[in-house]
Amino acid sequence: MASPEPQISGEASGYSTTPAPVPTYSSKYSRRRSPDPDGTRTDRDIISSCNDEDETQPLRRNSAFLEVGLGGDDAIVDAKLKEVPRPRLQVRFRSKVDVVEPDSADDCVDSDTFPANRRATGQMPFFFPTLPRLLLLAFVIVLIIPSLHTTPLLKADANPVGTRGPGPLENVQASRSKRELPAPNNMMKREDSPTVVCKRWAGQSAVVNGTLYYYGGRSTTSADQTTNEWTNDFLSFQLTKSWQITTPSLTGLPVPSGPPAVSLGYLWNSFDALYLYGGEFSDSPVELPTPFSTWAYDISSSSWTDLSNPQTSSGDNSEPANQAVQRAAEGAGVSVPGIGRGFYFGGHLDGYTTPDWSQSIARVYIKGLLEYTYPGYSNAAVSNSGTAGSAGIYRNITEGGVQDSSGFPERADGVLVYVPGYSKQGIIIGLAGGTNATFTQMNVIDVYDIASSTWYKQATSGPTPEIRVNPCAIAVSAADGTSTQVHMYGGQNLVPYGEQIQYDDMWILTVPSFTWIKVDTSNQATPGARAGHTCNVWNAQMVVVGGYVGQDVSCDSPGIYVFNTSSLTWQNDYYALDGDGSDDDLNRQSSQQDDASALQGSYGYEVPLLVQSVIGGNSVGKATVTAPAQTATQGPLATGQPLTYSVTATGVPGASGTSSPSSGNGGSGDGGSGSDSGSSSGSGGGGGGTNVGAIVAGVIAGLFAVLAAYLGFCVWLYRKQLKIYKNHVFLSQRQHLSDDPRYIGGAGVAGALGVASSQKYSDKSQTDDSRNSADNRSGNGSSRSANTRANALNSNNPYRNVPGGAGSATAASSTEDLMAGQEPSFLGVVLNPRRSLRVVNRD
Repeated sequence: MASPEPQISGEASGYSTTPAPVPTYSSKYSRRRSPDPDGTRTDRDIISSCNDEDETQPLRRNSAFLEVGLGGDDAIVDAKLKEVPRPRLQVRFRSKVDVVEPDSADDCVDSDTFPANRRATGQMPFFFPTLPRLLLLAFVIVLIIPSLHTTPLLKADANPVGTRGPGPLENVQASRSKRELPAPNNMMKREDSPTVVCKRWAGQSAVVNGTLYYYGGRSTTSADQTTNEWTNDFLSFQLTKSWQITTPSLTGLPVPSGPPAVSLGYLWNSFDALYLYGGEFSDSPVELPTPFSTWAYDISSSSWTDLSNPQTSSGDNSEPANQAVQRAAEGAGVSVPGIGRGFYFGGHLDGYTTPDWSQSIARVYIKGLLEYTYPGYSNAAVSNSGTAGSAGIYRNITEGGVQDSSGFPERADGVLVYVPGYSKQGIIIGLAGGTNATFTQMNVIDVYDIASSTWYKQATSGPTPEIRVNPCAIAVSAADGTSTQVHMYGGQNLVPYGEQIQYDDMWILTVPSFTWIKVDTSNQATPGARAGHTCNVWNAQMVVVGGYVGQDVSCDSPGIYVFNTSSLTWQNDYYALDGDGSDDDLNRQSSQQDDASALQGSYGYEVPLLVQSVIGGNSVGKATVTAPAQTATQGPLATGQPLTYSVTATGVPGASGTSSPSSGNGGSGDGGSGSDSGSSSGSGGGGGGTNVGAIVAGVIAGLFAVLAAYLGFCVWLYRKQLKIYKNHVFLSQRQHLSDDPRYIGGAGVAGALGVASSQKYSDKSQTDDSRNSADNRSGNGSSRSANTRANALNSNNPYRNVPGGAGSATAASSTEDLMAGQEPSFLGVVLNPRRSLRVVNRD
């Protein structure tokens, strides 16, 4: 019996299926199949032949990265896929560190040989300081002692990033707390994702609270790898600290056991979760797609949840409810966490995205817009709307304005960008993309009004970028909100046939002027041309991850690059900016931090001179061009206005940042001291609390500096005291032997030492000898008479004994330690440097 065939709606505009006759496709979209002269082969036979190396496999569009056959009737769907066995996983082991222990030495001297005051010269005491003990002491001082003192900066609730007091965002925070995800499945966690690869491309990425997450896609570990490229690796990048592009702050998270290995889907994000939608499965080796599920990742618990069997809901300009949501791939996605929604535009359905799809059916391109309302958020455009449940709400928008016209073609491999303002909930701009036969021009832009669920067209001015697929794009906002710059980078052109090329150019579409501006990077060290890369923005720096770079480049590792949107330059470092407002968890401009709909990642952005020359104004905004250069006739651009904000001198982005990269703008006109007035629900002064993270870092650095200086002083003092001690012992021994009547006229000190082993001293004589020895100052090379020693006892000699016993005086206590044969210890110096300093100064 033939395998079941999916029923596709005739216009191929949505992400859901309804019962309908299977459409007939022209030969232009047909798949190549094995000859079947008698017509008896079934679809199941055709599917099974995909895994037979002796049969010709039908070709899918190879993710727009190795496109062939675009010039003839036999399109890309007609090439053959090679099946190569999956290589075995290789595990790297970490070698053990050899531990070398120093040899112990025990140079003991017979106690009967020398008096007590001479025994110390031959044997070091047990508490003699060593490097491990010094390190242990430093550890105790730095970590344990400060923990005994409670300060606000060291409390557990002092979060250096994103902690804000109650304010206008209370409602947003409250809505976050109400969001509930279903209990996560007990998925078995596996090994951490590898961070070092040869190439990576076609992945899904999102930024939440200064952390960039990258999921799945395709990657290779060697230059000659051509199969087994699909992964479900899960990585994170820290954007709250600085790093170099050669050593990015990259962490491999545990490889999840639930979410599939897909590429060219999208990773939506809210303020505390990620949602994986779409993507295609491997074609080499062939992996049959599984039934579609939305996979939610809760950031706080680091757990994935399977939201299976999603259904659509009806609403404005949407398909009917209760239709199964299909998995699409190669579409364009965007997240708008301020309103709790994600969007996915266009893409395609085929046998590598949809279960039970017969390979005899050609790929179907889509022009619908799939909207996903995050759990815990409401959406007035959904019928019978309320707060979305734990699985969220899908809506398939297919009849929004020009979307239902012939001038709005199906497309894949484009990009979407969110721009606040102009409408109640902002607008979405669609750029680039195409099918295997046609491509989207960018002299006319598709604009979607979120509030009305309607698409419009808007003409552009200026030089137009070449047609392309698989670029990336981000948007940054001027401090006063009068302009938003959309940066589009890279992509590839698939025509003419056989001459596929990648781009390395950077374009700016400035809104609301809708003027294209090309950035000249010819004199810069630019990354290699690429497509299928991802772009995200934080601290006004565009972070590019991966990308298909063609067959001529052996490896592109680590494949992470940074573009400064203020200076319009590629840079070798990513800079984590500081200054007033840098602790905002959404990284908005300081003047926009009271508006939940403001663009994330724009903190520190200054309008470049190149853009100012087109729209007027200065580095903080004040654009004089406030409407499209090609007049808008309808829609939000004809009736709406951008969100504007008041900017003061203290609200200038990055004004107090110490590590902010230079914008290269030169003067900023009068923007630094003036203020722009504007009307909007989101306008407000540049707020931002104290930079707790910078304060904590400064305090810790200062403590380390003080500790280092103190330990250095103690080392110097210890060495000085040790030198005095050794001189004292030496002179005491020589003085004692010189004054001993038994050795007068003998062989001198050396001879005395030779026969001293046979001599016995009484306790009284030892005490007297010790007292006499104490009367000798270190550094004195001659013996003194009895009268001289008597005078010394009455002087301020720091080594003499004084009545009262040990501890009666600081100097006397130090002297008694020396007289008892104890060598000065480093710990004693650290704990009481003042006493040691007195001994050194009196010497």
